Amino acid sequence: MEKLSNINTVKDILQRHGFTFSKSLGQNFLINPSVCPKMAEECGVDSDSGVIEVGPGIGVLTNELAKRAKKVVAVELDKRLLPVLDETLGEYDNVKVINEDVMKLDLNKLIEEEFKGMKVCVCANLPYYITSPIVMRLLEEKLSVTSITVMVQKEAAQRICAEVGTRQCGAVTAAVWYYSRPELLFHVSSGSFMPAPKVDSAVIRLNIRKEPAVSVKDEKLFFKTVRAAFSQRRKNIANSLSTGLSMNKQDIISLLEDCSIPSLKRAEELSMEELGKISDRLSDLFKN
Repeated sequence: MEKLSNINTVKDILQRHGFTFSKSLGQNFLINPSVCPKMAEECGVDSDSGVIEVGPGIGVLTNELAKRAKKVVAVELDKRLLPVLDETLGEYDNVKVINEDVMKLDLNKLIEEEFKGMKVCVCANLPYYITSPIVMRLLEEKLSVTSITVMVQKEAAQRICAEVGTRQCGAVTAAVWYYSRPELLFHVSSGSFMPAPKVDSAVIRLNIRKEPAVSVKDEKLFFKTVRAAFSQRRKNIANSLSTGLSMNKQDIISLLEDCSIPSLKRAEELSMEELGKISDRLSDLFKN
């Protein structure tokens, strides 16, 4: 459907379907005509591949993906949008809309059933309130996807794409870098949406690694260590780990010495390799 990014067209469609925006679902629909084509191009989908879209809204991005992909599966939580999507996506026979919660859906099964033999990527305009949980679920599921391209709050994009070992780095940053190589693609102003949010957005692409950024003995313990390290950002790593892991501080200091890591360092100053060293040393201690 043409002119889906035209504000009057959007208002007309939503009014005819009796749709009202839900603040609890963080609904902001794109009305900037240049954003979705650019996002669809940047996500890497082509005529031989499939794409999973999370939260299609009224289908503006879905339309652009459908023009480029062999198949699009759009996962929409709000059942009120299903009749809207039936109208706006009616011309495409390569689009399937699923009324599910992406946080509960078996994504590996979905890929296996819907995209046999295809290269698959993920593309989505994510609600601000649940950005990190969705991104981490997509990564932790270790899906057979080549990339994850998402629009998120500008601040979240900067944090996710920050280099590990820099001031902007946080627990999510380290986790994202473990699974992927993130890059910030372009910014999107708040006026590109209806209703307009109070902050700007940015589109990022997470290029999935074939192997993790660092090899660790216990992956679950690694992420537990990362969360503990960043749990008290203003404190040094010895204090953060001691509190976050409920361990004696002197034991933590000794562990850090074994790893040749100064105990006065802060988590944001640690490299992926150093975080991995700490995790592996903890793994050895817990086994003894």
